[in-house]
Amino acid sequence: MTLCYADSEPRPVALQERPVSNPMVPTREKAQLMSASEIDRTLVRLAHEILEKTDDLHRLAFIGIRRRGVPLALRLAEKIMNLENLPIPVGFLDINLYRDDLSTVSEKPVHNATEINFPVTGKDIILIDDVLYTGRTIRAALDALFDQGRPSRVQLLVLIDRGWRELPIEARYVGRMVQTSANEIIEVKLQEIDQHDKVLLVEKT
Repeated sequence: MTLCYADSEPRPVALQERPVSNPMVPTREKAQLMSASEIDRTLVRLAHEILEKTDDLHRLAFIGIRRRGVPLALRLAEKIMNLENLPIPVGFLDINLYRDDLSTVSEKPVHNATEINFPVTGKDIILIDDVLYTGRTIRAALDALFDQGRPSRVQLLVLIDRGWRELPIEARYVGRMVQTSANEIIEVKLQEIDQHDKVLLVEKT
């Protein structure tokens, strides 16, 4: 089922973030799934898909989920600008305050500010994230987004869909589907944050 909320539908209730993996858990790299050039080609394809499936580009806006959804949203907006010479508004969404595991992450969690400098009401919003897993991150993002206003439609775009959903949430736009085991982790590395671009499949050891 595609994630799509119309005006007449009820406001989503908060149920949130996928459990945060323990950074101290040892892992080993199993495979590189995407190189920098493959990531770029995938974003070009996704930009074309968005153009094909969007009736009114002037209502379109991107909102990247912090952290790695933000550079992906900015890159996609740049590609559409290059293709259509049309600027797409881009906002950044912080879901920290909407997570159901907030108390277990840190005694003093760091809150990155949400930055949405345009009215979301009436917009055709595409939420953007790097990896779709249980669906709880996206559920939190929906609650945070609807606190900002009432979009006419919300769709989801992810670079990687790794399966293992715990909620009935699916992406309209997917860069790549990757079958994973419960012991595996998808690591997306982006130049803006990690100083290089690649997608890795790693395994807990």
